[in-house]
Amino acid sequence: MKQIPNIFTLVNLVFGCIAIMYALQPGLVPQYTITEGGNATAYLNEATGVQYINMPEQIQLASLFIGLAAIVDFLDGFVARLLRATSELGKQLDSLSDVVSFGVAPGMILLQLLRLAYAQQPDGLDVSIIWLLPAFIVPAAGAYRLARFNIDAAQGTVFKGVPIPAVGLLVASFPLIAFFNTGGFAGPALVGFLHLLSNKWFLYALILLVSYLMVSPLPMMALKFKNISIKNNGPQYLLIATAIIAAIILQWLAVPVVFVIYVVLSLLIKQKTHDV
Repeated sequence: MKQIPNIFTLVNLVFGCIAIMYALQPGLVPQYTITEGGNATAYLNEATGVQYINMPEQIQLASLFIGLAAIVDFLDGFVARLLRATSELGKQLDSLSDVVSFGVAPGMILLQLLRLAYAQQPDGLDVSIIWLLPAFIVPAAGAYRLARFNIDAAQGTVFKGVPIPAVGLLVASFPLIAFFNTGGFAGPALVGFLHLLSNKWFLYALILLVSYLMVSPLPMMALKFKNISIKNNGPQYLLIATAIIAAIILQWLAVPVVFVIYVVLSLLIKQKTHDV
């Protein structure tokens, strides 16, 4: 019985490995149309007017398995508490799995997104690997954050730095936004966001920002409920309500929006506490 939570944790790890496999299957290929003059031009998405490079289905599946890893990651802790089978081994195993599923796998997605951004430039498919290496800052920062978490017993209701699963799910949402968002209420925002995803400088800035948020000492709200009281869990309920509304209106674009709200809300709670 004591090993059941560890089995869930290892499933998390396996899902992360599968996500890496799909993220790296086969390389990204530009999709072009041929003009009357015989020149190749980048394909324009008629729905959004955004120039894009065709991404293979596999990168979507990478996002799917990162999401499945997040579900299993939640369940292993729940099962461990239910069976009263928490252990130091389980804690370490959980961190090792999280590095793979929410650090390395999202890093591979960022690597491919950088390749997409460079592919829109002349000779972009021949970009040096040096310009793609910043994608690995995310798993490195995530590993550091998890190691610090493991030796800090004070992180209970408040985290130091953004949890690595939050960053992993943020990055995993990008291919899903590009493939499955259909516009609607989110139309204008979708167009702008897709332009950003094809900009290498935005991707570099995003990598540095989320990496900093993970390793920083900034206090972040933990989504843990001591009871069902709204008074004692106001920020958590507010975040959940906002996430539901955003998902209805923005579809997959809700993920980065909720991530930003989570960070801002955590910092506002800190400021309020400081002022008191």
